[in-house]
Amino acid sequence: MEKIIMEHGSGGRATGELIRTIFEDAFSNPVLSQMEDAAVIPGGAQIAMTTDSFVVTPLEFPGGDIGRLCVCGTVNDLLMRGATPKYMTCGFILEEGAEVALLKRLVQSMAQTAREAGVMVVAGDTKVIEGNGGIYINTTGVGIVPTDVDIKAANAKVGDKILVSGTMGDHHATILSSRMNIQNKIVSDNAPLNEMVLQLLEQGIKVHVLRDVTRGGLGTVLKELAQSSHCEFEVEQDLIPVSATVKDFCGLLGLDPLYMGNEGKLVAIVAPEDEAKALEIIRLARYGKDAVTIGTVTAEHPTGNVLLKTHIGGRRSIDILQGEGLPRIC
Repeated sequence: MEKIIMEHGSGGRATGELIRTIFEDAFSNPVLSQMEDAAVIPGGAQIAMTTDSFVVTPLEFPGGDIGRLCVCGTVNDLLMRGATPKYMTCGFILEEGAEVALLKRLVQSMAQTAREAGVMVVAGDTKVIEGNGGIYINTTGVGIVPTDVDIKAANAKVGDKILVSGTMGDHHATILSSRMNIQNKIVSDNAPLNEMVLQLLEQGIKVHVLRDVTRGGLGTVLKELAQSSHCEFEVEQDLIPVSATVKDFCGLLGLDPLYMGNEGKLVAIVAPEDEAKALEIIRLARYGKDAVTIGTVTAEHPTGNVLLKTHIGGRRSIDILQGEGLPRIC
């Protein structure tokens, strides 16, 4: 079995071989190994669910691949509501001609990331279609939310501090570099953020809002949160962390890192008295060493407003990204 063929999507012997030798071998656990049409799993008083699809190219890139990316994206979406990620499903759409060796690498990467994030892949599906060897993944994630946790976009309050967990634009710059064959040392930041989020909750930080910074970048995220909370945010351009390599890359291509996506960074809006402790927790967590405070929720605002204090001391109004942020980053 060197290449995916249409027979692998038939539901017969070839399908069973594909499932056993690649998917079950990587994700083996008591729930998945029952091989039922649906997985019966334990639940809780509050269950968070999310779903996503991943169509990024190239399938492998510096610092990650579509397998790691799909786990990180799904897990992080659950974490942003204060949920502890527990279970995932994955659906693979495989184009005829896809390399089996590549598929195996991606699935193994996905399995390794799932173990890091503490989630079990408990169900899945595979479809094979005509095409040119592409691989696409759809996921669903389930997590448990404690009954006393209420984290959502509408919860920002005047006086709250706005934190980010690290440098902006790394994943976006990595994908664009790979697509354009630009040689540099930029590496994707795709990562599961379990440790920093769960530590914030376990240590009693008054977290009002969490949001992972993905498509649309930090500017879009901040504007959406301000609108949901009916507040005005003020952030300082000089405080927004951007690595030197990404900054140079953006300068070369005329890009704004404020609108470039990540896959392993978050915005946390916390009560002002918890700012220092929250920063300490995030910085000590894996993937959070560059965390900083970038601004404050300054006032109530009926439609939501974000002001960026620029390098020269002026103020720029930040809006949601217009058009498409090329290339597709997930």
